[in-house]
Amino acid sequence: MTVKVRFAPSPTGRIHAGNVRAAIQNWLFAQKHQGVFVLRIDDTDLERSTKENEDLIETDLKWLGLEWGERYNQSKRFDIYQKCADALKANGRLYACYETADELDRRRKVQLSRGLPPVYDRAALKLTDAEKAAYEAEGRKAHWRFKLDGKRVVWEDLVRGHCEVDTTSMSDPVLIREDGAFLYTLPSVVDDIDMKITHVIRGEDHVANTGTQLEIFEALSAFFGGSPLPIFAHMPLLVGADGEGLSKRLGSMSISQMREDGLEPLAITSHLAKIGTSDALEAAPSLMALVEGQDFDKMGRAPARYDFDDLMRLNAQVLQNMSYAEAKSRLEALNADLGELFWDTVKMNLHKFAEVTDWAQIIGGDITPKIEDAAFAAKALELLPAEYGRDSWSAWSGAIKEATGAKGKALFMPLRQALTGMDHGPDMGALSFLIGRDKIAKRLQG
Repeated sequence: MTVKVRFAPSPTGRIHAGNVRAAIQNWLFAQKHQGVFVLRIDDTDLERSTKENEDLIETDLKWLGLEWGERYNQSKRFDIYQKCADALKANGRLYACYETADELDRRRKVQLSRGLPPVYDRAALKLTDAEKAAYEAEGRKAHWRFKLDGKRVVWEDLVRGHCEVDTTSMSDPVLIREDGAFLYTLPSVVDDIDMKITHVIRGEDHVANTGTQLEIFEALSAFFGGSPLPIFAHMPLLVGADGEGLSKRLGSMSISQMREDGLEPLAITSHLAKIGTSDALEAAPSLMALVEGQDFDKMGRAPARYDFDDLMRLNAQVLQNMSYAEAKSRLEALNADLGELFWDTVKMNLHKFAEVTDWAQIIGGDITPKIEDAAFAAKALELLPAEYGRDSWSAWSGAIKEATGAKGKALFMPLRQALTGMDHGPDMGALSFLIGRDKIAKRLQG
Protein backbone atom coordinates (compact mmCIF):
# COMPACT_ATOMS: atom_id res chain seq x y z
CA MET A 1 0.00 0.00 0.00
CA THR A 2 1.33 3.42 -0.98
CA VAL A 3 0.78 5.87 1.86
CA LYS A 4 -1.24 8.86 0.73
CA VAL A 5 -2.28 11.76 2.95
CA ARG A 6 -3.92 15.10 2.36
CA PHE A 7 -3.97 18.67 3.63
CA ALA A 8 -7.21 20.41 2.71
CA PRO A 9 -7.13 24.11 3.67
CA SER A 10 -9.95 26.48 2.84
CA PRO A 11 -8.85 29.59 0.88
CA THR A 12 -11.27 31.79 2.83
CA GLY A 13 -8.35 33.17 4.88
CA ARG A 14 -4.68 32.70 5.66
CA ILE A 15 -3.38 29.46 7.11
CA HIS A 16 -2.19 29.70 10.73
CA ALA A 17 -0.39 27.59 13.32
CA GLY A 18 -3.35 25.28 13.90
CA ASN A 19 -3.80 24.42 10.21
CA VAL A 20 -0.11 24.09 9.55
CA ARG A 21 0.47 21.70 12.44
CA ALA A 22 -1.80 19.25 10.60
CA ALA A 23 -0.03 19.97 7.31
CA ILE A 24 3.38 19.31 8.89
CA GLN A 25 2.33 16.01 10.48
CA ASN A 26 0.78 14.83 7.20
CA TRP A 27 3.87 15.84 5.21
CA LEU A 28 6.29 14.21 7.67
CA PHE A 29 4.27 10.99 7.72
CA ALA A 30 4.19 10.85 3.91
CA GLN A 31 7.93 11.46 3.64
CA LYS A 32 8.76 8.87 6.28
CA HIS A 33 6.80 6.20 4.42
CA GLN A 34 7.85 7.27 0.89
CA GLY A 35 4.23 8.26 0.28
CA VAL A 36 2.32 11.09 -1.38
CA PHE A 37 1.33 14.41 0.21
CA VAL A 38 -1.79 15.82 -1.46
CA LEU A 39 -2.71 19.50 -1.37
CA ARG A 40 -6.48 19.69 -1.75
CA ILE A 41 -7.92 23.19 -1.82
CA ASP A 42 -11.33 23.18 -0.10
CA ASP A 43 -12.88 25.99 -2.16
CA THR A 44 -16.47 24.73 -2.30
CA ASP A 45 -17.56 28.01 -0.66
CA LEU A 46 -17.36 29.99 -3.88
CA GLU A 47 -18.42 33.28 -2.30
CA ARG A 48 -15.75 33.38 0.41
CA SER A 49 -12.87 31.58 -1.32
CA THR A 50 -10.35 33.80 -3.10
CA LYS A 51 -7.50 33.17 -5.53
CA GLU A 52 -5.32 35.47 -3.43
CA ASN A 53 -5.70 33.23 -0.37
CA GLU A 54 -5.16 30.13 -2.50
CA ASP A 55 -1.89 31.52 -3.86
CA LEU A 56 -0.82 32.52 -0.34
CA ILE A 57 -1.44 28.98 0.94
CA GLU A 58 0.90 27.63 -1.74
CA THR A 59 3.50 30.29 -0.96
CA ASP A 60 3.38 29.50 2.76
CA LEU A 61 3.70 25.74 2.27
CA LYS A 62 6.61 26.10 -0.16
CA TRP A 63 8.36 28.52 2.22
CA LEU A 64 8.03 25.93 5.00
CA GLY A 65 9.43 23.26 2.65
CA LEU A 66 6.17 21.30 2.49
CA GLU A 67 6.04 20.49 -1.22
CA TRP A 68 3.11 18.40 -2.47
CA GLY A 69 2.96 15.50 -4.90
CA GLU A 70 -0.63 16.05 -6.10
CA ARG A 71 -2.87 19.08 -6.07
CA TYR A 72 -6.63 19.50 -6.51
CA ASN A 73 -9.35 22.14 -6.27
CA GLN A 74 -12.66 20.87 -4.93
CA SER A 75 -14.49 23.58 -6.89
CA LYS A 76 -13.55 21.68 -10.06
CA ARG A 77 -15.03 18.42 -8.79
CA PHE A 78 -18.71 19.28 -8.31
CA ASP A 79 -19.74 16.73 -10.97
CA ILE A 80 -18.43 13.76 -9.00
CA TYR A 81 -19.97 15.07 -5.76
CA GLN A 82 -23.32 15.32 -7.51
CA LYS A 83 -23.06 11.77 -8.86
CA CYS A 84 -22.32 10.50 -5.37
CA ALA A 85 -25.19 12.52 -3.93
CA ASP A 86 -27.53 11.03 -6.54
CA ALA A 87 -26.35 7.54 -5.61
CA LEU A 88 -27.04 8.22 -1.92
CA LYS A 89 -30.51 9.58 -2.78
CA ALA A 90 -31.26 6.52 -4.89
CA ASN A 91 -30.56 4.12 -2.04
CA GLY A 92 -32.42 6.21 0.52
CA ARG A 93 -29.41 7.42 2.48
CA LEU A 94 -29.83 11.08 1.48
CA TYR A 95 -33.27 12.57 2.10
CA ALA A 96 -34.91 15.94 1.47
CA CYS A 97 -35.82 18.20 4.42
CA TYR A 98 -37.77 21.46 4.33
CA GLU A 99 -37.57 22.86 7.87
CA THR A 100 -36.41 26.44 8.21
CA ALA A 101 -33.67 27.41 10.65
CA ASP A 102 -36.27 28.97 12.96
CA GLU A 103 -38.37 25.81 12.95
CA LEU A 104 -35.38 23.64 13.77
CA ASP A 105 -34.35 26.01 16.56
CA ARG A 106 -37.82 25.84 18.14
CA ARG A 107 -37.74 22.03 18.05
CA ARG A 108 -34.35 21.96 19.74
CA LYS A 109 -35.58 24.24 22.51
CA VAL A 110 -38.63 22.04 23.10
CA GLN A 111 -36.43 18.94 23.27
CA LEU A 112 -34.06 20.60 25.73
CA SER A 113 -36.96 21.80 27.90
CA ARG A 114 -38.12 18.18 28.16
CA GLY A 115 -34.65 16.95 29.07
CA LEU A 116 -34.16 15.30 25.68
CA PRO A 117 -31.02 15.49 23.52
CA PRO A 118 -31.42 18.04 20.70
CA VAL A 119 -31.25 15.44 17.94
CA TYR A 120 -33.08 15.88 14.63
CA ASP A 121 -36.30 13.82 14.79
CA ARG A 122 -36.30 12.73 11.12
CA ALA A 123 -39.70 14.28 10.58
CA ALA A 124 -38.83 14.82 6.91
CA LEU A 125 -38.78 11.05 6.34
CA LYS A 126 -42.53 11.00 6.96
CA LEU A 127 -43.37 13.66 4.37
CA THR A 128 -45.64 12.58 1.54
CA ASP A 129 -45.03 13.60 -2.05
CA ALA A 130 -47.96 15.99 -1.74
CA GLU A 131 -46.49 17.65 1.35
CA LYS A 132 -43.14 18.02 -0.37
CA ALA A 133 -44.83 19.56 -3.39
CA ALA A 134 -46.67 22.00 -1.11
CA TYR A 135 -43.39 23.12 0.45
CA GLU A 136 -41.89 23.56 -3.01
CA ALA A 137 -44.91 25.62 -4.05
CA GLU A 138 -44.30 27.87 -1.01
CA GLY A 139 -40.85 28.53 -2.42
CA ARG A 140 -38.99 26.36 0.05
CA LYS A 141 -35.91 24.56 -1.20
CA ALA A 142 -34.87 21.22 0.25
CA HIS A 143 -31.69 20.67 2.18
CA TRP A 144 -30.45 17.11 2.25
CA ARG A 145 -29.54 15.02 5.28
CA PHE A 146 -27.60 11.76 5.41
CA LYS A 147 -29.51 9.00 7.22
CA LEU A 148 -27.20 7.54 9.85
CA ASP A 149 -27.40 3.85 10.69
CA GLY A 150 -27.52 4.62 14.39
CA LYS A 151 -24.78 2.26 15.56
CA ARG A 152 -21.45 2.24 17.34
CA VAL A 153 -18.77 3.17 14.83
CA VAL A 154 -15.40 1.76 15.85
CA TRP A 155 -11.86 2.43 14.65
CA GLU A 156 -8.27 2.15 15.88
CA ASP A 157 -6.76 5.62 15.99
CA LEU A 158 -2.99 6.08 15.57
CA VAL A 159 -2.97 8.67 18.38
CA ARG A 160 -6.01 7.94 20.55
CA GLY A 161 -6.06 4.15 20.28
CA HIS A 162 -9.44 2.39 20.35
CA CYS A 163 -12.25 4.82 19.49
CA GLU A 164 -16.01 4.45 19.40
CA VAL A 165 -18.72 6.93 18.37
CA ASP A 166 -22.41 6.16 18.88
CA THR A 167 -24.28 7.70 15.95
CA THR A 168 -27.65 7.03 17.61
CA SER A 169 -26.98 10.16 19.69
CA MET A 170 -26.23 12.30 16.63
CA SER A 171 -28.44 14.24 14.26
CA ASP A 172 -28.45 13.16 10.63
CA PRO A 173 -25.92 15.59 9.17
CA VAL A 174 -26.84 18.06 6.44
CA LEU A 175 -24.67 17.36 3.40
CA ILE A 176 -26.29 19.71 0.86
CA ARG A 177 -27.72 23.15 1.64
CA GLU A 178 -30.94 24.66 0.33
CA ASP A 179 -29.00 26.50 -2.37
CA GLY A 180 -27.48 23.23 -3.60
CA ALA A 181 -24.04 23.93 -2.12
CA PHE A 182 -22.14 20.93 -0.78
CA LEU A 183 -21.06 21.23 2.82
CA TYR A 184 -17.60 20.07 3.94
CA THR A 185 -18.43 16.46 4.78
CA LEU A 186 -19.56 14.99 1.46
CA PRO A 187 -16.75 16.40 -0.74
CA SER A 188 -14.21 15.41 1.90
CA VAL A 189 -15.34 11.79 2.03
CA VAL A 190 -15.78 11.51 -1.74
CA ASP A 191 -12.31 12.90 -2.37
CA ASP A 192 -10.68 10.73 0.29
CA ILE A 193 -12.13 7.65 -1.45
CA ASP A 194 -11.55 8.79 -5.02
CA MET A 195 -8.00 10.00 -4.35
CA LYS A 196 -7.21 6.79 -2.41
CA ILE A 197 -6.22 8.60 0.78
CA THR A 198 -4.84 5.97 3.14
CA HIS A 199 -4.44 8.05 6.32
CA VAL A 200 -6.47 11.01 7.59
CA ILE A 201 -4.35 13.01 10.07
CA ARG A 202 -6.11 15.94 11.75
CA GLY A 203 -7.16 17.54 15.05
CA GLU A 204 -9.21 15.76 17.68
CA ASP A 205 -12.07 18.21 17.17
CA HIS A 206 -12.97 15.96 14.22
CA VAL A 207 -13.40 12.78 16.30
CA ALA A 208 -17.21 13.01 16.41
CA ASN A 209 -17.24 13.79 12.67
CA THR A 210 -15.31 10.58 12.04
CA GLY A 211 -18.26 8.47 13.15
CA THR A 212 -20.46 10.21 10.59
CA GLN A 213 -17.82 10.11 7.87
CA LEU A 214 -17.12 6.41 8.30
CA GLU A 215 -20.81 5.68 7.74
CA ILE A 216 -20.71 7.79 4.56
CA PHE A 217 -17.53 5.97 3.50
CA GLU A 218 -19.34 2.66 3.85
CA ALA A 219 -22.44 3.95 2.05
CA LEU A 220 -20.33 5.12 -0.93
CA SER A 221 -17.98 2.14 -0.98
CA ALA A 222 -19.98 0.29 -3.65
CA PHE A 223 -20.04 3.40 -5.85
CA PHE A 224 -16.23 3.32 -5.93
CA GLY A 225 -15.90 -0.44 -6.21
CA GLY A 226 -15.31 -1.32 -2.57
CA SER A 227 -12.54 1.10 -1.58
CA PRO A 228 -10.87 0.39 1.83
CA LEU A 229 -11.48 2.76 4.75
CA PRO A 230 -8.66 5.16 5.66
CA ILE A 231 -6.72 4.97 8.92
CA PHE A 232 -7.25 7.93 11.26
CA ALA A 233 -4.94 9.89 13.56
CA HIS A 234 -6.55 12.60 15.69
CA MET A 235 -4.03 14.92 17.33
CA PRO A 236 -4.72 16.84 20.57
CA LEU A 237 -5.56 20.48 19.96
CA LEU A 238 -3.29 23.42 20.69
CA VAL A 239 -3.73 25.52 23.83
CA GLY A 240 -1.91 28.61 25.03
CA ALA A 241 1.13 28.61 27.30
CA ASP A 242 -1.20 28.96 30.30
CA GLY A 243 -3.15 25.84 29.34
CA GLU A 244 -6.20 27.84 28.34
CA GLY A 245 -7.68 28.06 24.85
CA LEU A 246 -5.60 30.03 22.41
CA SER A 247 -6.41 33.70 22.27
CA LYS A 248 -7.90 34.96 19.05
CA ARG A 249 -4.66 36.76 18.19
CA LEU A 250 -2.41 33.77 18.78
CA GLY A 251 -4.76 31.19 17.31
CA SER A 252 -5.10 33.14 14.11
CA MET A 253 -1.43 34.08 13.72
CA SER A 254 -0.86 33.40 10.06
CA ILE A 255 2.23 31.77 8.59
CA SER A 256 2.53 34.65 6.15
CA GLN A 257 2.67 37.06 9.11
CA MET A 258 5.38 34.96 10.73
CA ARG A 259 7.33 35.08 7.48
CA GLU A 260 6.93 38.86 7.27
CA ASP A 261 8.05 39.13 10.89
CA GLY A 262 11.33 37.40 10.07
CA LEU A 263 10.83 33.98 11.66
CA GLU A 264 12.72 31.00 10.27
CA PRO A 265 10.66 28.27 8.55
CA LEU A 266 12.65 25.51 10.28
CA ALA A 267 11.84 27.04 13.68
CA ILE A 268 8.13 26.95 12.86
CA THR A 269 8.19 23.37 11.56
CA SER A 270 10.32 22.18 14.50
CA HIS A 271 7.98 23.85 16.98
CA LEU A 272 4.75 22.53 15.49
CA ALA A 273 6.17 19.05 14.86
CA LYS A 274 7.40 18.57 18.42
CA ILE A 275 4.90 20.26 20.73
CA GLY A 276 2.64 17.71 22.32
CA THR A 277 5.20 14.91 21.84
CA SER A 278 7.77 13.29 24.10
CA ASP A 279 10.60 14.81 22.03
CA ALA A 280 12.66 17.64 23.51
CA LEU A 281 11.47 20.97 22.17
CA GLU A 282 14.61 21.91 20.25
CA ALA A 283 15.25 23.14 16.72
CA ALA A 284 15.83 20.30 14.30
CA PRO A 285 18.92 20.49 12.05
CA SER A 286 16.71 19.93 8.99
CA LEU A 287 13.27 18.93 7.79
CA MET A 288 14.57 15.43 7.07
CA ALA A 289 15.60 15.10 10.71
CA LEU A 290 11.99 15.84 11.62
CA VAL A 291 10.90 13.16 9.15
CA GLU A 292 13.11 10.57 10.83
CA GLY A 293 11.71 11.47 14.25
CA GLN A 294 8.03 11.45 13.27
CA ASP A 295 6.12 8.87 15.32
CA PHE A 296 2.52 9.03 16.54
CA ASP A 297 3.52 6.86 19.50
CA LYS A 298 5.38 9.93 20.81
CA MET A 299 2.23 12.06 20.73
CA GLY A 300 0.44 12.47 24.05
CA ARG A 301 -3.27 12.82 24.72
CA ALA A 302 -3.00 16.10 26.61
CA PRO A 303 -3.49 19.39 24.73
CA ALA A 304 -0.28 20.68 23.13
CA ARG A 305 0.94 23.96 24.60
CA TYR A 306 1.72 26.62 22.02
CA ASP A 307 4.11 29.09 23.62
CA PHE A 308 5.39 31.91 21.42
CA ASP A 309 8.44 32.27 23.68
CA ASP A 310 9.36 28.67 22.79
CA LEU A 311 9.05 29.51 19.11
CA MET A 312 11.37 32.49 19.51
CA ARG A 313 13.88 30.32 21.41
CA LEU A 314 13.84 27.79 18.56
CA ASN A 315 14.21 30.62 16.05
CA ALA A 316 17.43 31.72 17.77
CA GLN A 317 18.63 28.09 17.80
CA VAL A 318 18.11 27.79 14.05
CA LEU A 319 20.30 30.85 13.51
CA GLN A 320 22.94 29.61 15.94
CA ASN A 321 23.12 26.31 14.05
CA MET A 322 23.30 28.00 10.64
CA SER A 323 26.63 27.78 8.83
CA TYR A 324 28.20 30.72 7.03
CA ALA A 325 27.65 28.92 3.70
CA GLU A 326 23.92 28.73 4.47
CA ALA A 327 23.77 32.36 5.59
CA LYS A 328 26.00 33.93 2.91
CA SER A 329 23.39 34.74 0.25
CA ARG A 330 21.05 36.21 2.85
CA LEU A 331 23.87 38.31 4.30
CA GLU A 332 24.70 39.59 0.84
CA ALA A 333 21.06 40.52 0.24
CA LEU A 334 21.17 42.66 3.40
CA ASN A 335 24.57 44.15 2.46
CA ALA A 336 25.89 42.61 5.69
CA ASP A 337 28.33 39.97 4.48
CA LEU A 338 31.45 40.75 6.50
CA GLY A 339 32.83 37.24 6.28
CA GLU A 340 32.68 33.94 8.11
CA LEU A 341 34.24 35.19 11.35
CA PHE A 342 31.65 37.96 11.51
CA TRP A 343 28.76 35.51 11.08
CA ASP A 344 30.14 32.99 13.54
CA THR A 345 30.69 35.80 16.07
CA VAL A 346 27.31 37.54 15.93
CA LYS A 347 24.89 34.67 15.21
CA MET A 348 24.83 33.60 18.86
CA ASN A 349 23.23 36.95 19.70
CA LEU A 350 20.54 36.98 17.03
CA HIS A 351 16.85 36.38 17.64
CA LYS A 352 15.93 37.13 14.02
CA PHE A 353 18.19 37.08 10.99
CA ALA A 354 17.58 40.74 10.09
CA GLU A 355 19.23 41.82 13.35
CA VAL A 356 22.55 40.99 11.70
CA THR A 357 22.47 44.41 10.04
CA ASP A 358 22.75 46.07 13.47
CA TRP A 359 26.00 44.24 14.14
CA ALA A 360 27.29 44.97 10.65
CA GLN A 361 26.70 48.65 11.39
CA ILE A 362 28.48 48.40 14.75
CA ILE A 363 31.51 46.83 13.08
CA GLY A 364 31.67 48.69 9.80
CA GLY A 365 29.73 51.89 10.34
CA ASP A 366 29.48 54.84 12.68
CA ILE A 367 28.11 54.49 16.20
CA THR A 368 27.73 56.65 19.30
CA PRO A 369 30.15 55.28 21.90
CA LYS A 370 29.03 55.19 25.54
CA ILE A 371 31.84 56.60 27.66
CA GLU A 372 31.06 57.31 31.31
CA ASP A 373 34.67 57.41 32.56
CA ALA A 374 36.86 59.48 30.23
CA ALA A 375 40.02 58.73 32.24
CA PHE A 376 39.43 54.98 31.93
CA ALA A 377 38.89 55.33 28.16
CA ALA A 378 42.04 57.44 27.82
CA LYS A 379 44.11 54.84 29.66
CA ALA A 380 42.64 52.07 27.43
CA LEU A 381 43.60 54.09 24.36
CA GLU A 382 47.12 54.63 25.71
CA LEU A 383 47.53 50.86 26.16
CA LEU A 384 45.99 49.92 22.78
CA PRO A 385 48.51 47.76 20.85
CA ALA A 386 50.03 49.29 17.72
CA GLU A 387 49.07 46.14 15.84
CA TYR A 388 45.70 44.71 16.81
CA GLY A 389 45.35 41.03 15.88
CA ARG A 390 42.87 38.22 16.37
CA ASP A 391 44.28 37.41 19.83
CA SER A 392 45.04 40.95 21.06
CA TRP A 393 41.94 41.38 23.24
CA SER A 394 43.16 39.23 26.10
CA ALA A 395 46.54 40.94 26.43
CA TRP A 396 45.07 44.43 26.00
CA SER A 397 42.28 43.98 28.56
CA GLY A 398 44.83 42.40 30.92
CA ALA A 399 47.07 45.46 30.62
CA ILE A 400 44.11 47.77 31.32
CA LYS A 401 43.20 45.71 34.38
CA GLU A 402 46.74 46.00 35.72
CA ALA A 403 46.92 49.74 35.07
CA THR A 404 43.49 50.73 36.44
CA GLY A 405 42.71 48.01 38.97
CA ALA A 406 39.34 47.45 37.29
CA LYS A 407 38.19 43.88 36.96
CA GLY A 408 35.12 41.88 36.02
CA LYS A 409 32.17 43.98 34.96
CA ALA A 410 33.97 47.19 35.90
CA LEU A 411 36.63 46.32 33.34
CA PHE A 412 34.68 44.80 30.48
CA MET A 413 31.47 46.84 30.48
CA PRO A 414 33.12 50.23 29.83
CA LEU A 415 35.15 48.70 27.00
CA ARG A 416 32.07 47.06 25.43
CA GLN A 417 30.08 50.30 25.73
CA ALA A 418 32.89 52.38 24.20
CA LEU A 419 33.55 50.00 21.31
CA THR A 420 29.97 48.97 20.47
CA GLY A 421 27.64 51.47 22.16
CA MET A 422 25.87 48.40 23.63
CA ASP A 423 25.62 46.85 27.09
CA HIS A 424 25.47 43.29 25.76
CA GLY A 425 26.66 41.40 22.73
CA PRO A 426 29.00 38.80 21.23
CA ASP A 427 32.45 37.82 22.43
CA MET A 428 34.58 40.96 22.55
CA GLY A 429 37.73 39.20 21.45
CA ALA A 430 36.41 38.46 17.97
CA LEU A 431 34.22 41.57 17.85
CA SER A 432 37.06 43.98 18.65
CA PHE A 433 39.26 42.35 15.99
CA LEU A 434 36.47 42.83 13.43
CA ILE A 435 36.04 46.46 14.45
CA GLY A 436 39.77 47.06 13.92
CA ARG A 437 42.34 49.23 15.63
CA ASP A 438 41.47 52.51 13.89
CA LYS A 439 37.82 52.40 14.88
CA ILE A 440 38.69 51.20 18.39
CA ALA A 441 40.94 54.25 18.84
CA LYS A 442 38.33 56.68 17.49
CA ARG A 443 35.59 55.23 19.68
CA LEU A 444 37.73 55.40 22.82
CA GLN A 445 38.06 59.09 22.02
CA GLY A 446 34.28 59.38 21.88
